[in-house]
Amino acid sequence: MRKRANLRDVAAEAGVSVATVSRVMNSPATVAPATRERVEGAMRRLQWVPSAAARAINSGRTRFVGALVPTLDSDIFARVLANLEQGLTAQRLSLVVATTDDDPDIELAKARALLDIGAEGLIVSGMTRSPDFDELVARARLPVIAISCHDPDYRMPTIGYDNHGAALAALSHLTGLGHRRIAVLHGPLRNDRTQRRVLALQGQGDADLTFHETTLSTAGGCQAVRGVLSGRRPSAILCLSDVIAAGAMAEVQRHGLRIPDDMSVMGLDDLPGSAHLYPALSTIHLPVSRMGRAVADALAGWVERDEKPDPQLLDHELVVRASTGPCR
Repeated sequence: MRKRANLRDVAAEAGVSVATVSRVMNSPATVAPATRERVEGAMRRLQWVPSAAARAINSGRTRFVGALVPTLDSDIFARVLANLEQGLTAQRLSLVVATTDDDPDIELAKARALLDIGAEGLIVSGMTRSPDFDELVARARLPVIAISCHDPDYRMPTIGYDNHGAALAALSHLTGLGHRRIAVLHGPLRNDRTQRRVLALQGQGDADLTFHETTLSTAGGCQAVRGVLSGRRPSAILCLSDVIAAGAMAEVQRHGLRIPDDMSVMGLDDLPGSAHLYPALSTIHLPVSRMGRAVADALAGWVERDEKPDPQLLDHELVVRASTGPCR
C-alpha cells in the first residue's frame, strides 16, 4: 500500500520549510501569495489533508476540547452535545466526546487520555469527581466547565439549571392540584443531579412522599410502578426524569388506571417526545439546548482569550399538559 504523505513531504515538494507549510495551514495571510500557492499545489498533488497534529507543529494548538458525559444513550446529552459542537465550530474549535458512566475514576482516566492527545479544555457533567481530577486540572492549568448544575461556590465555573428548584417546582404543581400522597421515582443516587432533586423533596411537609430508586429507563419506570401499586396507592407519581415517566405512564395504564383521572403522572426534563405521549406529559422544561450554546461560548472565550467565565444559572419552566389533574 502506498505510504501516505506527511508534512515533511509537502515541504519538500513545495521547496519550503516545514514551518512555512504550518503557517499556510494556520495563518495563511502571513505567507506571500506565491509561496502559499506552491504549498497548496503540493498538498493537492500529494493528496495530503492537514491533521490536528500537523497544525499544532507551528501553532502549538490542537484547537479541540473534550466533553466528559455520563452516557450517549440520552436525548438530553445528545441535545447538549449537538448545540455545544455547533457553537464550538463557529469558534473554529472541535469537540471530542468520552463517556464516564457517572464514575469519577472513569472520568479521571478519560480526562487524562484527552489531555494526552492535546485537549485545550474540558466540559464535565455535575459536581462529583475524584480529588485526583482536581490535581490534574490544576497542574495542567486547564479550563474546565461543569454543566447540568449550578453552584456559584463550586471550584470550577458551573453552567446549568437548579436541580433542587426544578424538583420543588414539580412537587408544587402536584400539591397545588391537591395531591398529598405522592410516589417519587428516581434514577440511581450516584448521580449528583438526582441526589439534589431527591434531597429537595425529602422533608417536605406538604405531602406524604415515598421514594423509589430504579434504573434510568422506561423499563425502570415500569418496574417501579409495579412496586408502587402493590402497596397503598398514591394519587400521583412524580418522576425525576421523563424517561422514567414514560415507563410509569405505560404501566399505570396497563393496570387499567386512567391518567390523570385515577392517577396523575409528572415528569422532569421535557424531552422532545414527552409532548407526544398519551396523554401528553406534564413536566419541568430544562434548557439543555440553550445550555449547550452557552457552554460553547464560555469555553471558547476561556480557551481563546483566557476569559474565565462566571457561573450561569439557566431558568427551568413548568410545562402543564394532560397527564396531571386535580386529586379526586
